[in-house]
Amino acid sequence: MNDVITIGEAMITFDPGSTGPMKFVNTFEKKVGGAELNLAIGCSRLGLKAGWISRLGNDEFGKYIKTFARGEGIDVSEVQFVDGYPTSLNFKEVMEDGAVRTFYYRDKSPTLTMTPKDLDEEYFQQAKILHITGVFAGVDPKNVEILNQAIQLAKKHGLKISFDPNIRLRLWSKEEAKEALSTILPHVDILLAGQEEMDIIMGEKDPVRIIEKAKESGISYVAVKQGEEGAVGYHDGKIVEAAPVKASKVVDTVGAGDGFNAGILYGFLHNWTLDKTLQFANTIGSMVVRVAGDNEGLPYYEDVQEQLGEKERIER
Repeated sequence: MNDVITIGEAMITFDPGSTGPMKFVNTFEKKVGGAELNLAIGCSRLGLKAGWISRLGNDEFGKYIKTFARGEGIDVSEVQFVDGYPTSLNFKEVMEDGAVRTFYYRDKSPTLTMTPKDLDEEYFQQAKILHITGVFAGVDPKNVEILNQAIQLAKKHGLKISFDPNIRLRLWSKEEAKEALSTILPHVDILLAGQEEMDIIMGEKDPVRIIEKAKESGISYVAVKQGEEGAVGYHDGKIVEAAPVKASKVVDTVGAGDGFNAGILYGFLHNWTLDKTLQFANTIGSMVVRVAGDNEGLPYYEDVQEQLGEKERIER
């Protein structure tokens, strides 16, 4: 049985060999990226069993991604290759301060071949949490239908729905995102969101107001990500403000939110207190930004223990 299953597109990410504007960068390194896959990797490294539903191009890049995911211990039984649709790409621009811009080449995404009928009900029966994001919805409007079907199957079999709006404005407009993602909120059990995203969807930036509106939608567990300011969470009638965990150096911010999400889901599944879960998730986020790449910085459980001082680090 998988602890967490997720649906979404993965891409080959080309990381720059130097910092600065992309037009002046001459070398790139091939890596793997994608919010949902990053989440699955983050969960797997913490010790959870994670499954990923997707489609990849029947090409060398697609084969590389599937092999990579399998190597991370992810269940890829619901990942298929399709002909005529090249595996999506993105190129990253990283500035000296760690700020990142992403340039997508995913107009003919292999996931465009997916339909609601492709979801295997039995796969949902053997899981605990369904994690979905706004990235998959933003790739193509019809993907909302797939997510709605996934939500129905999850509800039918008692899975909790975890949702990160993860709005990518290079994929769609604020208005399109609000219209599509607002329909998902009433079905959500665990909301993992940034302030800017909730401002688009709810018209609220204040974490307490976001929590209040989330409660009105029936959401029982909320974690509002505030980056360098930490996080604010809600569960069992309690609001907790979690102090930030400072990173020694910020190299690349991509993947920090996915790592945070994995930490929250780990704490949720292990019935941890909200305070402990938020500290754990914040610590993971601070570890991810110290490493270049979308998922290279996602830590293993023992790495987080060492960072928290719960386990001694032996270097030699």
